[in-house]
Amino acid sequence: MAVTGAPRTVCAENKIPDECLTGGFAIGCQAYTFNHFTVFEAMEKTAQAGGKVIEFYPGQKLSKDEPNVVWDHNASAETIQKVKDKLAELKLKAVNYGVVAVPRDEARARKLFDFAKTMGLHGITTESVDAIDTIEKMVKEYDICVGFHDHPKRDADPNYRMWDPNYILSVVKDRDPRIGSCADTGHWVRSGLHPVDCLRILKGRIISSHLKDLNQMGPAAHDVPFGTGVSDIPAILEELKAQGFQGNLSIEYEHHWEESLPEVAQCIGFVRGYGQARKW
Repeated sequence: MAVTGAPRTVCAENKIPDECLTGGFAIGCQAYTFNHFTVFEAMEKTAQAGGKVIEFYPGQKLSKDEPNVVWDHNASAETIQKVKDKLAELKLKAVNYGVVAVPRDEARARKLFDFAKTMGLHGITTESVDAIDTIEKMVKEYDICVGFHDHPKRDADPNYRMWDPNYILSVVKDRDPRIGSCADTGHWVRSGLHPVDCLRILKGRIISSHLKDLNQMGPAAHDVPFGTGVSDIPAILEELKAQGFQGNLSIEYEHHWEESLPEVAQCIGFVRGYGQARKW
C-alpha cells in the first residue's frame, strides 16, 4: 500500500477538551457497544468503564422509563435536554454521531448538522459518499468534522469500496481538511488489512476511530480486550499520536453483548496505562 500526504492536524472549532483525555486520547464508547441497552444505560456503562466521551448512533431507545422514545437527530428539544442532563450528571461529553446517512438535499442535511451543533459534537460519521458535495458545504458552514466509516470487504458486493483506505483517500483528498476517515480498525482486520498501514495511507485525514482489537485476521474475527489480539493497538496509538490526531477513539465492542463492560473497561485501561507510560 502506498503512503501519501504529510501529517496534518484536523481540528474543528469545537475541539475535544483536554479534560476529556485519557492516556493522551479522547477515548470512550460508541453507544452501539451497548445496543442491547438504552441510551441512558449506554452512557452509564461508558462512565463505569472509565470513558470520558461517547459517540451516539441513531435508533437506540432512550431509557427504561421511555422505551418508546428513539434517540436520533430528529429528537425533540425535550429529549435532547434529557440526554444533555444525563451527560452532565455522568461527566461525559458527546463527541460524535453515526454511522448515519447524510442526505444530498441541503435542507435535510442541515437538520442533521443542526443536531450535531446543538449537542456540541466534534464530528459526524457516515458512509454517504454520494453526498460529498453537500457534506463539504455543511462542514464549512458548521465547522463540524465528518469521517467516512469502513465496513468489511463484501465479496458478494464488489461495488462496496469503503473498506479500502485508498478509496476513502480518493474521496476526501481534495476536500476540506475536516473531511476524512472514521477509521474502524476492526473492519480493516476483517478485510485482511493491517490497521497501521491503513492509517498511514490516510495520514492527516483521520477524523475519528472505532478502535478494535480482534482475535484473528479475516471475516470470522471477534473483539477482544486491547493488547490481546492481532490489531497491534500500541502501534495504532503510536501512529495516531505521530499524526497529531485530535479526534475521538470509540470502543465499539461487538462481542459478549450482554456482559462486555469488564472487557470494555480493560480496553480503556490499556489506553490509559500505555499513554501514561509514554507520558502523553
